[in-house]
Amino acid sequence: MTDVIVVEGAHKTYGQKKAPKKALNGLDLRVERGTVHGVLGPNGAGKTTAVRMLATLLRPDEGRVEVAGHDVRRRPDEVRRRIGLLGQHAAVDEELSGRQNLDMFGRLHHLGARHARVRADELLERFGLAETGRKAVKQYSGGMRRRLDLAASLVTDPEVLFLDEPTTGLDPRGRAEVWDSVRSLVGGGTTVLLTTQYLEEADQLADRMSVIDGGRVVAEGTADDLKAKLGGDRIDVVVRDAAQLAEAAALLPTGATVDADRRLASAPVTDRMEALTGVVRALRDAGIDAEDVALRRPTLDEVFLTLTERTKDTV
Repeated sequence: MTDVIVVEGAHKTYGQKKAPKKALNGLDLRVERGTVHGVLGPNGAGKTTAVRMLATLLRPDEGRVEVAGHDVRRRPDEVRRRIGLLGQHAAVDEELSGRQNLDMFGRLHHLGARHARVRADELLERFGLAETGRKAVKQYSGGMRRRLDLAASLVTDPEVLFLDEPTTGLDPRGRAEVWDSVRSLVGGGTTVLLTTQYLEEADQLADRMSVIDGGRVVAEGTADDLKAKLGGDRIDVVVRDAAQLAEAAALLPTGATVDADRRLASAPVTDRMEALTGVVRALRDAGIDAEDVALRRPTLDEVFLTLTERTKDTV
């Protein structure tokens, strides 16, 4: 598969020389065609700056930045013809109907009156909004409004779609509706770059992920690759009596952590079954009453917190 997004050594600095703010600090990123690539990072990590740079809304200070085979500095018009952008805030007009919004976006993209109307109807059908297409957007639910926003970003059928925190503020139902729409897009061949602070969202949608902190990539790979960085599986023990929590943690393998509020002790393990039987036996011999003992994979939240904390420690 070919890379449709290529970023090598990208830098972007804001502010004056006396107080510069480095938003991107040698960012490297590659995204394969026809995939969803998640970009994760804490607030201020450089996620939105990266998207704005790729969408030609910002010029990189230095580095190679290409989208769909075109340099964002030398050929921004060619890049814009091939991309769609869904920002953090809705771009649709709530007084207009869904169909009127899509028709308007089509005309703004110079599709022509008839073509714009046809495209609006196609997108309403594609995103499950055909029955509500004549209603004012102010009557839409949050998920419906966001799907309409997503449809508007696809009026020109772009090769690459940038989604900048697309489900912020949505309830679980609305988030699931947007996820289904994104999966449908990728199934049709669109490449999606997704920035999000919802780790579950990245886990659900992304084929590969890049964790950004301090304006550069600190880790990348599949969700399983990133989870493996924490040492594979973990064993969790929840005790009934909080007074026995420290004693239970001492019986776990090296690297145990404690969550007093949840009465939980957790530790990384290498041999799943040997660790499970050994811990159960040790708890029983010590007279510790365990409410639950379970093996699990690390969560993406744990990976994210660990990786970004490491970066903070090295700065």
